[in-house]
Amino acid sequence: MPPRSNPTARQQRLGAELRKLREGAGLSTEQAAALLDTKRTVITSTEAGRHGVSAERVRRLAFRYECTDQALVDALVAMCGDRTSGWWEEYRDILPATFLDIAELEWHAQGLRVSTMTHMPGQFQTEAYARTLFQAAIPPLPAEEFEARVAHRVKRHQAIDRPGAPAYELIIHEAALRIEVGGRRVLRDQLGHLMTAADRDNVTIQAIPFSAGVFPGSGQATLYALGQVPPLDTVQLDRATAGEFLYSAAHLCKYRLQLDEMQRIALSPSATLDLMHTISQSL
Repeated sequence: MPPRSNPTARQQRLGAELRKLREGAGLSTEQAAALLDTKRTVITSTEAGRHGVSAERVRRLAFRYECTDQALVDALVAMCGDRTSGWWEEYRDILPATFLDIAELEWHAQGLRVSTMTHMPGQFQTEAYARTLFQAAIPPLPAEEFEARVAHRVKRHQAIDRPGAPAYELIIHEAALRIEVGGRRVLRDQLGHLMTAADRDNVTIQAIPFSAGVFPGSGQATLYALGQVPPLDTVQLDRATAGEFLYSAAHLCKYRLQLDEMQRIALSPSATLDLMHTISQSL
C-alpha cells in the first residue's frame, strides 16, 4: 500500500503503539527492519502512520517484539483492518486536521468521558450556539471554513446518537450552563437540547456548581476516549497544540483521576437536570 500524505488519527495511533512495542523490546529501527527483512524506512513510515500495515504484519511485528498481551495485539489488528471513511472525511481539504482527528476518535471510542468548563460540549452544540462561537474567532474565519466548522461541529453528535453508541459521561461546569452564548434565546434552546440528550440511555450529565470552588482540571476542557483495551485510551485537551493527543500511561492515569474527582464533587444527574431547568426558566 502506498504511503499516505495525510495519515488519520487512527493510523497515527496504531503506528505509535507499534513504536512503543518496538522500543519496549529494546530494538532500534534498524534491528526491527532486519528481523522483518524490510527497510528501515518502512518501519519509520509505519510508526508515523504514513505507511499502511496489514493485520498479518501487525501480528508479525508483535511476535518479533515479544508482546504477550494478546488483547492489545487483537485491538491493534482491529485498528489496521478498519479503513472505512467516516463522515468527517468530506471536510479533509477544508478544516484543520485536528477537527477530523477528534471526530474520528469519538466515532471509534468504546466510551467517552468529557469535561467542559465554559462552553457546551462540542458533541451536543446546536447550530446557533456553534455559529456564535465561531463568529468570535480572531481573525474572522473565511466564509467557507466558517460554514464547514459549524456543520462539522453539529455533526459530531452522530457518534453519540447512532445505534449501539458508546456510553457518554459529561461533566459540565455551571458557568457553561449560564454564559449567554448567542443571547438568552440561543442559550435556552441549547439547554433544551442538552436536557433532551440527557434522556438517552447512554448519556450521563453531571454539573459542577459554582459552590464547588476550585478542583483538579478546572482550567481546561478534557476529552477522554476509551479504547478497546485500556492501553489504547486517548486524551485530547483544549489547550493541546493542533493534532496533539496524549496516551502515555502517566497522562491516562492523571486524567482518569481528574475526571473521577470531578464526578465526585459534581451534582447528581437528576440534580443537574433540575439546575438546567431552573436556568432555562430564568431566561
